[in-house]
Amino acid sequence: MMRPRTKHAVPAASDICRLSAVELADAIRRKKLSVREVVTAFLDRIDAVNPLVNAIVSLRDRADILREADAADISRTDGTGALFGLPIAIKDLASTTGLRTSFGSPIFADFVPREDDFFVERIRDTGAIIIGKTNVPEFGLGSNTYNNVFGPTLNAFDPALTAGGSSGGAAVALALDMVPVADGSDFGGSLRNPAAWNNVYGFRPSQGLVPSGPDFEVFHAQMGVEGPMGRNVADMALLLDVQAGYHPQAPLSYEKQGSFLEGLATAATGGRIAWLGDLGGHLPIEPGILDLCEAALARFTDVSFLTEPLRPDFDFEALWQAFVTLRQASSGCALKVHYDDPARRGLLKPEAVWEVENAMRLTAPQIRGASVVRTSWYRTLLSIFDRFDLIALPTAQVFPFDVGTHWPREVGGRAMDSYHRWMQVSAFATLGGCPAVNVPVGFDDRGRPMGMQLVGRPRGDLAVLKAAAAYETTLPWPAGA
Repeated sequence: MMRPRTKHAVPAASDICRLSAVELADAIRRKKLSVREVVTAFLDRIDAVNPLVNAIVSLRDRADILREADAADISRTDGTGALFGLPIAIKDLASTTGLRTSFGSPIFADFVPREDDFFVERIRDTGAIIIGKTNVPEFGLGSNTYNNVFGPTLNAFDPALTAGGSSGGAAVALALDMVPVADGSDFGGSLRNPAAWNNVYGFRPSQGLVPSGPDFEVFHAQMGVEGPMGRNVADMALLLDVQAGYHPQAPLSYEKQGSFLEGLATAATGGRIAWLGDLGGHLPIEPGILDLCEAALARFTDVSFLTEPLRPDFDFEALWQAFVTLRQASSGCALKVHYDDPARRGLLKPEAVWEVENAMRLTAPQIRGASVVRTSWYRTLLSIFDRFDLIALPTAQVFPFDVGTHWPREVGGRAMDSYHRWMQVSAFATLGGCPAVNVPVGFDDRGRPMGMQLVGRPRGDLAVLKAAAAYETTLPWPAGA
């Protein structure tokens, strides 16, 4: 299978921009490339491509960025950090000191934070050069990256289609070689879905591996995570090494065990994959998606993985309702401060209002009941992982759709009863606190990309990355556009 060409009128990327993040970091470390050369190449690429897709927002002044690059060239030593000299744009849901962070909301259109999120601080500390932000849906709600501050981000392959979300800007910037590696976040598929729809990789780490915050509440909200995206698996491991590890202000975080990038040096030796498909017809899925995923699973035989269909004995409708309840209790309650302000309420998009108003109707027994269902699902997952090394599902239930459609109202002939019901397939890893990676599986006959999730046992992040890296060796096309 050949990769379709992007329908955007973009020039070919320079040799520097086509290098992987691992290769670029090594070239800078060995002084084969200067930081200024690398940063200039990517800024030139952004100038040429970003006006077509609107993936990067709040781009810093070029002169300021180049002064930082020159200072890095002067100061660098043999002990430079893992990301030293790499230009990175941070997802616009994460706070960045001195750089506008809008959360995709007109409420925060001019907000400039005074502190970094924990993982952003770690990225800075390794010597990366933060050049701007990547576009998001308002407050990260929904898997279509558009907002009233910056407008929509367009799919890397087709300007008529959505980029997905909420890490849509990051996925498109990666796919079109505007950044070498990118961060993202994931509550209900936001690291996975846009990666699938732009032919790149996105990794949702185990709950707690990457510390979240700082935040007002650090004990209850345990479904959203930060993680890496890349044009290959090794690049994600490079960034994850920097993001991961215990932080004292994130009490449910934990220390990583060794380097993920170094761990990839030892290849996966095979294993067993449970293919959940559409859960025996429970999930409505657009025609063509299962076929692409099953063809991808067949490639796993080349790297000694065996696949077996599995339909877990679980009430998946109850599980979805538990996800909805817990999301409302988390996201809806967090947004209530804006809803309660008459001047701000009118600036919230309908999906945000829906989350808040439903959160206000919840009772403590309902929230506890949802958590009990989640616990039962966790135990079911553990029993599956007694028999299998990985679980595989489609990453999305639909192909990327028209960018002007806020969310699909129908999938496979079934009406969607909420703005995120069509993303139900992403909830299974989230509710289990499991690591999950999107791997590209190809394109349909219209050239629309798709991906597949590989889900691993909790805290089995390296094993998931190694399986993805093994699969990557079987692909007949490169990632990106």
